[in-house]
Amino acid sequence: MSSVSVVVSTNHLLAALPRNDHKRLLASCVETELAFAEVLYRAGDLISHIYFPTKSIISLVTPIDGNHNLEVGLIGHEGMFGLPLILAVNVASFSAVVQGAGQALRLSTPEFLCELEKSTALKQELKRYLYVVMSQIAQTAGCNRFHVVEARLARWLLMTQDRAQSDQFHVTHVFLAYMLGVRRVGITKAANSLQNKELISYKRGEIKILNRTGLEEASCECYRTEKAIYDRILG
Repeated sequence: MSSVSVVVSTNHLLAALPRNDHKRLLASCVETELAFAEVLYRAGDLISHIYFPTKSIISLVTPIDGNHNLEVGLIGHEGMFGLPLILAVNVASFSAVVQGAGQALRLSTPEFLCELEKSTALKQELKRYLYVVMSQIAQTAGCNRFHVVEARLARWLLMTQDRAQSDQFHVTHVFLAYMLGVRRVGITKAANSLQNKELISYKRGEIKILNRTGLEEASCECYRTEKAIYDRILG
């Protein structure tokens, strides 16, 4: 980990801030490396630090009946983890699991709250982002209930590609089953179908997007709906 006082932020929320606010907040951040499948928080934990991913991806996961888990949101370079703090709540609503290894900017809760008081622009930007996340969670709930696994997997791959900023990323069938709340055999069947259609290639945990347009067609409408909301609110 290192100070980021001389590092240019590639997080979109931070980049949207006025220059002085951006510079002051970055000076308080620490650049940290997040490892694949690392659990940053469990639902109900006190939030001691917030994260602004720059080259990493964080999954928001909700526990179901104490035995199962389901992904309800994704956070990449477009967002942050720690939104309950802007509502004066310091408890994690969801578990936070690293889906994509890479860098993030970390800030302690006291420092973040101090910056929130100083920067009206930061407060406004995070309120808009909160709206986007709430919409994403609601859309995901409907998607998980009504859409088939293959369409959900295509949507998930598109969302991950957007945040990974790459056509290729690492993920296992076991992790995908965990994220989508289905059995591993269901993920295998859906992934094989997408591969047979030459939309993706999958080997030893490495997924490569071969045909994004085709993958968008295979996805449910939820992906386009979520992207439209993000573009409209955060642009």
